[in-house]
Amino acid sequence: MITAVYPGSFDPATYGHLDVIRRASLSFDSVVVGVLHNSAKSPLFSVEERVNILKKATANIPNVKIKAFDGLSVNFARDNHAQVIVRGLRAVTDFEYELQMAQTNRVLAPDVDTVFLTTSLEYAYLSSTIMKEVARFGGDISKFAPPQIVDAVKAKLYNG
Repeated sequence: MITAVYPGSFDPATYGHLDVIRRASLSFDSVVVGVLHNSAKSPLFSVEERVNILKKATANIPNVKIKAFDGLSVNFARDNHAQVIVRGLRAVTDFEYELQMAQTNRVLAPDVDTVFLTTSLEYAYLSSTIMKEVARFGGDISKFAPPQIVDAVKAKLYNG
């Protein structure tokens, strides 16, 4: 059985993230999505909120689990008995950073491989940052994420 982890901040998750999760779930027996608690960032949603939002958004994918974590992705992979770290690539600009991280992770954990999935073309422009920016200025974000995520973003931004 091959387990993969897909670590990220997912603040909030977008259709691009969900595309990578869905496709990873077809390639691996089990996918553990790791929602990173990063004390260096000021996220819109707490880790618990992001975990709950992603659980709802992936409820129809039986071999996906959502867990919070902090620290190194390779440690999260080992904690979950994963052989693979999945990373999504939107554009060439992502590749240099992701390659450096994959090589670093390989030094830290030679038994854990990194697999890159290119985001489907229809989501290549999309990021959590762009989605939050559009939402902050009252733009329509319904093409960026499913309704439960859109509703959570609106509630957080407009209702505190």
